[in-house]
Amino acid sequence: MKNQQELAIQLIIDSWNSHIKRATKLFDSLSDEAIQNHIAPNRNSGTYLLGHLVAVHDGMLSLMNFGDKLYPELEQLFIRNPDGATLEKPSIAQLRSYWTEVNNVLNNKINEQTTDDWFKKHSAVSEEDFAKEPHRNKINILLTRTNHAAYHLGQLALLNK
Repeated sequence: MKNQQELAIQLIIDSWNSHIKRATKLFDSLSDEAIQNHIAPNRNSGTYLLGHLVAVHDGMLSLMNFGDKLYPELEQLFIRNPDGATLEKPSIAQLRSYWTEVNNVLNNKINEQTTDDWFKKHSAVSEEDFAKEPHRNKINILLTRTNHAAYHLGQLALLNK
């Protein structure tokens, strides 16, 4: 029988997996033409949101001490700059491939973690700050990034009309 910590972690991981599965299904259902559309006038395009989610998830690798980013160049394109910035971006096919690769690597790393691992600090917090704020841990990153993916999934659903 799982203890309370193991159960809570499993619930968060299940939520993460559910949102990634839903996002993947949505991305797979959208044609390249449809994904290029904007969510609403003067809002992000589906392409930008796909790149943004890939960049954020890629950043989780280093943030959670799982390894180096696979595509560090995406941070400049999809986090530090808004949609419409005149920067050369990867193709939609490349972004779709990156989405799959980053989430496969994350999934493998997530599955390797022990209960104790989830309560260790992430890389953006110092030891001193972590001692004062132990909630700044890996499971918190997974929870906040799940919410982030859910938020953008709601936006992306508008493309599937």
